Amino acid sequence: MAARRTHGALADPGNRPGAARGAAGQPRTRVTPAEAASAADAAAQARERILAVIRAIPRGQVMGYGQVAAKAGLPGRARLTARVLGMNEDPDLPWHRVLRSDGRIAMPEGSHGWREQSQRLRAEGVAIERGRVTQMPRSTGDDLDASLWGPG
Repeated sequence: MAARRTHGALADPGNRPGAARGAAGQPRTRVTPAEAASAADAAAQARERILAVIRAIPRGQVMGYGQVAAKAGLPGRARLTARVLGMNEDPDLPWHRVLRSDGRIAMPEGSHGWREQSQRLRAEGVAIERGRVTQMPRSTGDDLDASLWGPG
């Protein structure tokens, strides 16, 4: 019987401490190609749902990242909304209508993006003071729901 290599490039990865081990020292499971494709499909669907909500925000209105995620059926996924917006390349997406839950612009104050978002919101009639919407609208969501999913 051949000896198992414990060091070097040809070493058995199962022999090294912590190698190929997940939480609590359990062996990691491998993701099958079908599982990876399913996860990618779910991520693409979530992205499209978030983008649909953002596109449906009416001119002159704003929503928080968390509100967008909740409307997209992804409650608690505000950071995912921010990530989707950060990767956006669609120049027609009304990204400027998405703010922090307290009505503040999420970009660093004075940055190019901060100034652009402020200008776009003001052009739509949204009152901004020092990077914050002065009155964060609290819509019932009925109009947005109808534009996203059709008449109820």
